[in-house]
Amino acid sequence: MSGELPPNINIQEPRWDQSTFVGRASHFFTVTDPRNLLLTNQQLEDARKTVHDYRQGVVPPGLTENELWRAKYIYDSAFHPDTGEKMVLIGRMSAQVPMNMTITGCMMTFYRTTPAVLFWQWINQSFNAVVNYTNRSGDAPLTVSELGTAYVSATTGAVATALGLNALTKHVSPLIGRFVPFAAVAAANCINIPLMRQRELKVGIPVTDENGTRLGESAQAAQQAIAQVVVSRILMAAPGMAIPPFIMNTLEKKAFLKRFPWMSAPIQVGLVGFCLVFATPLCCALFPQKSSMSVTSLEPELQAKLRESHPELRRVYFNKGL
Repeated sequence: MSGELPPNINIQEPRWDQSTFVGRASHFFTVTDPRNLLLTNQQLEDARKTVHDYRQGVVPPGLTENELWRAKYIYDSAFHPDTGEKMVLIGRMSAQVPMNMTITGCMMTFYRTTPAVLFWQWINQSFNAVVNYTNRSGDAPLTVSELGTAYVSATTGAVATALGLNALTKHVSPLIGRFVPFAAVAAANCINIPLMRQRELKVGIPVTDENGTRLGESAQAAQQAIAQVVVSRILMAAPGMAIPPFIMNTLEKKAFLKRFPWMSAPIQVGLVGFCLVFATPLCCALFPQKSSMSVTSLEPELQAKLRESHPELRRVYFNKGL
């Protein structure tokens, strides 16, 4: 790109049209790229400076449009959209594929004994707790007490579900038993995400107009945001936990795995990883990151406030989290 970069490129929004699924998928394939984890702190800080400077109207000499968008996506991959804080490494969406492929692969390999179920469900829910807290919506932090209660409740719920289902499936085919981890993960997501984001349900999340002007906080918006995230997370786990069991069930009857049983876990992890490379960004793209709802669906008191201050307003917008 020749000449000086214009100062009016809207890097507040993603590069691709977020009103379409294809546009959202393109955005999340970039955000969830595991290679973002390899970036150094200096590269992250350089990207943050480029983005902040550009938003202030300062255009570094020689900066191209592609370099600006690259900096924006590096920034988005590592910094929280509401608080601006650098997110913990394993809580970033770019860590989803490598972390989940390892944990899920092991959950689906070591599911036959109670100690193995306890250990891997605990690992999984500990990881989920970090991800859910890191990718919460809004800027109201959980207290240490709330965080501890949410973590213990979510982990207990997931482990109890897995153990209960394991007991029920002892007398059915091994193939059905392989789906126990998925059922436990689905149930745990319904527990873990609302608990780790309970403060949003109590005090609400920031809602804005179309231009990003903050209008107030809404618990109704939080409910919609969390419901969308729960659906996305369950569907995100589905391909990696539903397809490999059929493949592994067939492979374990073959001579190769009977001769090299230790290969079962690496193969399972690889299969899950392949599924997650596509499922993670595609399921993140199911709902717009900048979600919206009608003003008439908000709390009565917030509706009344907005009718007075913004009588023409019909929809409000909010970050649903991931």
